[in-house]
Amino acid sequence: MEGHVKALAILHIVFGGFGLLLAVGLLVLFGGLAGLVGAGDIQDAGHMPSLLMGGIGILVFGFLLLISLPGIIAGIGLLDFRPWARVLAIVLSVLDLIHVPFGTALGVYGLWVLLSADGERLFRRL
Repeated sequence: MEGHVKALAILHIVFGGFGLLLAVGLLVLFGGLAGLVGAGDIQDAGHMPSLLMGGIGILVFGFLLLISLPGIIAGIGLLDFRPWARVLAIVLSVLDLIHVPFGTALGVYGLWVLLSADGERLFRRL
């Protein structure tokens, strides 16, 4: 079961890393769009459209960062068999169930590994 916990930890880190890459990519995209909108503004009517695009980019970045970081933190904690990481990973696994198809698979696998008697024993022995 120790191998399953390590595999689950790596999967959480990888999925969280993909979320962070997506967040940075969208921040760059919205920043570029804000620059293009600001550069295309011929009239001096204000910079509201470019500020709006930049603001949307920052909000999307913050949201994706907020949902990606807990997975990375849980994965790092699971690698060290920390009890708090088990609880966090269980909560994340339940939330992952609604993200069809990959999140559902990760959620089911996480719940199977962490709620099994052998998985629970791994976190108690420390």
